[in-house]
Amino acid sequence: MKLVAGNSNRQLAEAMAAVLGIELAKASIRRFSDLEIFVEVQENVRGEDVFVLQSTSYPANDHLMELLITIDALRRASARRITAVIPYYGYSRQDRKVDSRTPISAKLVANLITVAGANRVLTLDLHAGQIQGFFDIPVDNLYAAPLMVEDVDKNLNGDGLTIVSPDVGGVFRARQIAKRLDADLAIVDKRRERAGVSEVMNIIGDVEGRRCILVDDIVDSGGTLCNAAQALKDGGATRVDAHIVHGVLSGGAVGRIEASVMDSLTITDTIRPTEAVRIADKIRVLSVATLMAEAVRRISEESSVSTLFD
Repeated sequence: MKLVAGNSNRQLAEAMAAVLGIELAKASIRRFSDLEIFVEVQENVRGEDVFVLQSTSYPANDHLMELLITIDALRRASARRITAVIPYYGYSRQDRKVDSRTPISAKLVANLITVAGANRVLTLDLHAGQIQGFFDIPVDNLYAAPLMVEDVDKNLNGDGLTIVSPDVGGVFRARQIAKRLDADLAIVDKRRERAGVSEVMNIIGDVEGRRCILVDDIVDSGGTLCNAAQALKDGGATRVDAHIVHGVLSGGAVGRIEASVMDSLTITDTIRPTEAVRIADKIRVLSVATLMAEAVRRISEESSVSTLFD
């Protein structure tokens, strides 16, 4: 087995290598003066089972091109099998046509990865499960729910706990976590009556006097999350925390969360935390290194990945 790291999240790759008891494969990913990307694999990979770790996070286009060029380099170096390990699959929110003359970019990215030469994909908490069907190669979609359940059980569990989905689309995820924790379930229903009018937040479920945990797959600008936290506090919740898988946290998201009524936000390291995230008082980071490393080991050994979640 060989593990190659791109530039998007080398810290996670190093942590996974430590769990696997191997060294990262030697590779040079650099740029010419015009920022054109060049990749050179600096050790023999002929006949090897190679895993390329690269989240397509900010800057998404640069990191996607690094992934594609690295896969091409490995294919031309006669690697036996190439697995694209993508902890955060960028463009996943563009999984369908939302209006006339709009793209399905998640499908386009799937085509690019396949044509580049990947034999399979390993990812974590896809924004939409149907993205697995965009690939004509095997896809293993892992789930961070067990990590979140363990963390909540250790730090926040007890009487009066309610798991909350910040929108209707995330109800399935919230219900699964609530079931594991034997907690109640609530939903934030947001709607905009007409253009130019602020969103109305309605709470489906009883949150008065409850400790609420918002769960979702992606936090980007943080606006929806902060508004949901405010609505829960207005509804009588005694405490509001959030557990989100992918901390995109673009723009002024960190400052927005720090200034919100939310008590804490827990994210994973599928996206490399920025300095602002690392020094934020309200934000914690859970590592997915052990989970992803174990999945890599099982894929390499041709054993079951699904039993990780039994």
